[in-house]
Amino acid sequence: MSWWHAVIVLVAGVWAGTINTVVGSGTLVTFPVLVALGYPPVTATTSNAIGLAPGTISGAIGYRHELNGQARRIARYAIPSFVGAIGGTVLLLSLPHNTFEKVVPVLVGFSLALVIVQPRLSKWVAQRRANEPDMQDHGGPLLLLFIFLIGVYGGYFTAAQGIMLVAVMGVLLTDPLQRLNGIKNVLVAVVNVVAGTVYAFVAPVSWPVVGLLALGSTLGGQLGAKIGRRLPPAALRAVIVVVGTVAIVHLVSA
Repeated sequence: MSWWHAVIVLVAGVWAGTINTVVGSGTLVTFPVLVALGYPPVTATTSNAIGLAPGTISGAIGYRHELNGQARRIARYAIPSFVGAIGGTVLLLSLPHNTFEKVVPVLVGFSLALVIVQPRLSKWVAQRRANEPDMQDHGGPLLLLFIFLIGVYGGYFTAAQGIMLVAVMGVLLTDPLQRLNGIKNVLVAVVNVVAGTVYAFVAPVSWPVVGLLALGSTLGGQLGAKIGRRLPPAALRAVIVVVGTVAIVHLVSA
């Protein structure tokens, strides 16, 4: 790897770590960069999963104030994320490379639609909760199913899973958006760590790329937390929609 390739990968890692913490879709920065630098798609995907994992952990730590008192609920959500991530790695290693990517724009588009209508749907959920005091405050089995499916997707391709998680949790939970963003960062970290661990042992990986992405994404995770925690809900939602739209355009044109 030449020195200027290394600089490009490092900068892409910082950028991806920042975006991942604020909204998600950081892989849509690093994946095209690695492919453009000549890395095979599978190697780019697996190296991304490992290299960006420290950044997701860094971002989750940056949101620790929003996560106070949420340990039990996060542990509940982490189980389907963990299992789903394993399923996603199996898909990547066994299916043709372009099979799952064909449905990615549809999934991201659906998620963005949920983000846009989330305030109205959350208001409806809140009214239901007021009328039904015994209503579960953790989203119920439906949320766990969605978290599992997003974990499968994240273990396979990783891009935009954060957008999907925020969208689904925003509909099924009544927590503030900043808290949901913090929970999202933890669940994405779970998926990336699990997928990265599997890929480290059974898939082709570029360890120089992993090291540069890990350093860059860790710095970016802290930067993203400082930015994301200061955004009001409306602004954060707008950033999610903009980044998600860019993701769809990129995936459709790829």
